[in-house]
Amino acid sequence: MSSGLSPWIEVPPGVFSEAGVYAYGVSEVSPVSPEDMRLYDNWISSGCNGGMQYMERYPDVRRDPALLLDGARSVISCAFAYRSSETHPGIASYALGRDYHEVLRERLENVAAALRSISGAETRVCVDTAPLRERYWAVKSGLGFTGLNGHLIIPGAGSYFFLGEIVTTARIKPSEQRYAPMECGRCRKCINACPAGALRGDGTVDARRCLSYLTIEHRGEFDSGTRLHGRLYGCDICGEVCPHNSSPVRCVIDGLKPRPAVMAVTVRSAAQMSRQEFSEVFSHSAIKRTKLDGLRRNALHIIDEETHYRRE
Repeated sequence: MSSGLSPWIEVPPGVFSEAGVYAYGVSEVSPVSPEDMRLYDNWISSGCNGGMQYMERYPDVRRDPALLLDGARSVISCAFAYRSSETHPGIASYALGRDYHEVLRERLENVAAALRSISGAETRVCVDTAPLRERYWAVKSGLGFTGLNGHLIIPGAGSYFFLGEIVTTARIKPSEQRYAPMECGRCRKCINACPAGALRGDGTVDARRCLSYLTIEHRGEFDSGTRLHGRLYGCDICGEVCPHNSSPVRCVIDGLKPRPAVMAVTVRSAAQMSRQEFSEVFSHSAIKRTKLDGLRRNALHIIDEETHYRRE
């Protein structure tokens, strides 16, 4: 007797590997679990999103990705490696290459086009731009688990990954959820290493303390006593101390690899940078998000901070 459901759509794995996807998993579209939504709602009500008011919007869509695309049946979660052997002392590794929003969208649009061709289904590509609980769906699809630092950790591969999703009306067989939402156990290395005390111990981060938030999203001057600990844009500390990142998967996508012009930026050069230099150095870069005024503010604060603590 027929169940009335359409057959599973098979997507050739080569479509993902050709796009540079390290790993992917599939989840059936359904409302987000009440437990996860409670954790998120408590995070918002505690003010831990700081000035990121956009994270309070569209609560109904965050609860149910079906609202992102009429007739949505599947969420495909994709992980792209970005860590290189080259690092910068003050700039987070993810921001050293071309803006990941652009790179991932181009590649996921190719995957989505192949899926539409195979199935005739509708698709919507999301790259950190839709109110979608990315790590929740990545865990549900079997990619990994959420660490105490809030990162998605892929066992054996680490956490230096961008996430991108394809929401589709295609009925694709779901992957098995292989890990509990959080499997860090008693390891608290990230919590102990965070110089700002931003990690709350439940997999969430208090943005008001987080150096990534302060150097990127925060607008205006810093509160008295704020220390940036040399961070010019973003922060990798909680990822660098994570045991799962002892041998991270390396970036294979040229567009995400560090660009010489960005690697050459110093605190001093950022403090003196002109608008033209900023536009040239950070063309198609995620660092443009902080704007020149924000980057200069960060640099000058670091210089003042270094001077202050040298005197003590």
